[in-house]
Amino acid sequence: MEKARIILVGKEIGTIQNVCDQIVSIAKDNGAKYSGPIPIPTRKMKIVCRKSPDGEGTDTWDRWEMRIHKRVIDISSDERSLRQIMRIQVPDNVHIEIELTK
Repeated sequence: MEKARIILVGKEIGTIQNVCDQIVSIAKDNGAKYSGPIPIPTRKMKIVCRKSPDGEGTDTWDRWEMRIHKRVIDISSDERSLRQIMRIQVPDNVHIEIELTK
């Protein structure tokens, strides 16, 4: 019996959740044991920069923020269900990692 740890990373929470739902439904249909999706704390990347290129005028700033969301799903299953999981259409803005262990 193999164990697979699936890590999903992306900027949009809705697309990550859709992929998680597809993986969980495949695990349920095949009768595999799974845990997750486990939400990892959101990473917030903040950048603050000046609006004006020179030093003249008032101090005005642009504040930019990007949020990185992560989900982890652990599945212990056979080869058939793992092949079905690998056939899922993953959007371009979602990064997926699959780690296999015995």
